[in-house]
Formats: sequence, C-alpha cells, structure tokens
Amino acid sequence: MQEKIIVGVTDAAASRRAVSWAAHRAAQRGDQLELISIVGGALGVVGEGDVIDDAMAMTHEMLDRDAEQVRVRGVQVETRVERGKPVERLIIASQDAALLAIGSDYRGPESGPARGPHGIRIAAGAHCPVAVVPDLDLTDRTGVIVGVDGSETSERAIAFAAAEADRSGEPLTAVSTWSPVALPLSVRSYPDDYLQNMQQLTEESLAISVAGISQMYPDLHLRRVVESSADPAAVINRLAAQARLTVIGSHGYGRIARFLLGSTSQQVLARVATTTVVVR
Repeated sequence: MQEKIIVGVTDAAASRRAVSWAAHRAAQRGDQLELISIVGGALGVVGEGDVIDDAMAMTHEMLDRDAEQVRVRGVQVETRVERGKPVERLIIASQDAALLAIGSDYRGPESGPARGPHGIRIAAGAHCPVAVVPDLDLTDRTGVIVGVDGSETSERAIAFAAAEADRSGEPLTAVSTWSPVALPLSVRSYPDDYLQNMQQLTEESLAISVAGISQMYPDLHLRRVVESSADPAAVINRLAAQARLTVIGSHGYGRIARFLLGSTSQQVLARVATTTVVVR
C-alpha cells in the first residue's frame, strides 16, 4: 500500500540530504512524498508584508527545484508552503503521514555543539515516526541499529527496525545496556556475582524482546549487544557510527510530555551518528 512521507524542507544542506534520503526510500517502497516548508509568521512590523511575500515566492521556487529532483527518481511528489511556527506546523502535518523526515546540521563531535531543540521537539511531538537525517555522507554505511529497553515503545522500534533491515537485506543489531546501582559510601564493592547477574538478566531480557524476529524474518541476520554503561546513548551512537540507520523509541506521554523525549532518545539525537528514526 502506498504511504506518504513528509519532508520538512529548508535551504540548509542537511535538508537536501533529508529530501534525498526520503526520495530514495519512497522509490524503493513505492511511496509518495510531500515537501513542506514553513515561512515564519508576521510580527506586525511596517513593510513586513513585502518581505514575507518575497520569502513565500522564494520558498515555492526552492520546493519546485527539489520536487523536480525527486520526480527524476520516478517518485510522486507534492509541495506545500505554509506560514507559522515550523515545529508546530510540522507536527500538525505529521498527522497524515506514515513518516516525517527532517535534516540535522550536526556533523559529529568536530563540527561544534550538539544540535538545537527544534528537531528534538519535532521528533517528540510528531504523530508518526520521525527520521532525523544528519549532514553526513552515509554512502558506505550498512546495517540497522535498534535500542531495546523492554518497553512497549521499544517493541514498536524493534518491529520497525526489523522490517527495515529485512527489506534492505542488512544485518540488525539490537542493543541493551545496564548500569549497577551506585554504591553507598560505606560499601567498598558489589556483592559476589552482582555484576555478572546484571549482565545475564539484561541478556535474557533482550533475548525475550527480539524472540519473534527470527520466525518473522528467517533470513535476517540478528546480532545482540549488551553492555554495562551509564550512558546508553553513547553506546548506541558508537555502534551507529558504521550503520546506515538507527531506530529508537520515544517515551513522551500525555499533553505535557508531548514535546519531550526520553533522556536516551534525546541524547542520541543531540549527537546523531547516522539517520535515526524515532518511533512513538
């Protein structure tokens, strides 16, 4: 069944990578694309109308150029320009999409600070999975990484990642981490076998979480990774540095948490190492 992928478009290089990534995915799956760009709302300043009119016209031209590049790949594409707040407008647009793709200008630790809050807020508030595409050359990357913590959201992330890996014929790496409780000042060491038991319990939990994958996708190569770490995001992004795709779950709930991600998801996106899909 044909699905719709929405791409939030700006004039940044990372946005062009997001368009290219979404167009490639749509061409493989037979999906359609909608390119959306948001022009900021009016502030009521004298002479502002002409500025906004020019911005709207230039944005339409930009989307038309991007759309032509997409059509060359045989993908059905539409364009839309709206006025308002980009985060809010993209979240609303995501209600009618199977996937929302946005670009990230983060290019690794050497490129400067971690990305700002806008992409994180979009990923947290969207009504569909969100693909965050970094401004990196991923041409030679292969494999799919999925973060697993035993939650229902994690199960949806596993399902998305497994289907993606099977479709592309790439290996899937399922990752879980554990961290021991902090030792009281009066205690010098952990009890015998405590750390070993923590590792074993996490391995067993991960095995249960991915138990159905081999039956559903018998040809899929599945690798399980369990590590002790107080920073799960760092483990995920380290493995993602050689991968084509990472899939993580978002644990935002309710109206207040709608614009929040779980700490691990937020940290993964803050220093995104490859195209990363956030599943709610």
